Amino acid sequence: MSELEVVTVGSDVFLCRGRDANWVILREGTDLTLVDAGYPAYAPIVEESVRRIGGRPEDVRGIVVTHGHVDHIGGLAHFHGRYGTPVFAHPMEVPHVRRERLEQATPVQVARNAHRSGVLTWSLRITRAGALRDVAFADVQPLTPGSPLDLPGRPVPVATAGHTSGHTAYLVPSAGAVATGDGLCTGHATSPTVGPQLLPRMFQHGDDAAGLTPLEDLDADVVLPGHGPVHRGPIGEAVRAARESAAARKW
Repeated sequence: MSELEVVTVGSDVFLCRGRDANWVILREGTDLTLVDAGYPAYAPIVEESVRRIGGRPEDVRGIVVTHGHVDHIGGLAHFHGRYGTPVFAHPMEVPHVRRERLEQATPVQVARNAHRSGVLTWSLRITRAGALRDVAFADVQPLTPGSPLDLPGRPVPVATAGHTSGHTAYLVPSAGAVATGDGLCTGHATSPTVGPQLLPRMFQHGDDAAGLTPLEDLDADVVLPGHGPVHRGPIGEAVRAARESAAARKW
């Protein structure tokens, strides 16, 4: 795929795909919300994605974080430092974003799996994207799960702990869509398949399958994953497919 693909999901919901990580834009009038912010080196294409939908980076009223992995928070410092954009995360994920603790695959873990298909080329590519940089971000604010946020698109945080301790999905009721972060993906450079799935075990901090349970009864039929393409269909069916894929997974 190209370095940037912007997929219109609804009139005001967009899935943006970099080479190795996704983010989501929600629009309400001229105001915008970002869900995640890519790798550190993605900052220019995150800005470009905003411009492609007719917005400006300074129109982003807030960034909500699914979880504190480098490929999802790498652009926080850029947006906050340049535009003063506020950043929000689940209270359990705030210490992770601040790097008071780390729940992320280590270089040693990645090296141990370098023999697996796709891992070596992916690891070299994400290193160039800033995967080894210090992305600690101190100014993140805790949000309240379960209630619509006072941000464009009115996303509703849904706690999906498993991939990380405070992993959070964001339901967009007006679009019947849910940004699932890494709790439910549809593809990855290290995966041989496309479709609802969990990431390989080296990426999981806790019980990855547990994070699927809060998703299965949501009123949504569009999955906006942290990795992979848009998936359309009832979220419950996507969850079942991901569980089946995980049961057959070899690593």
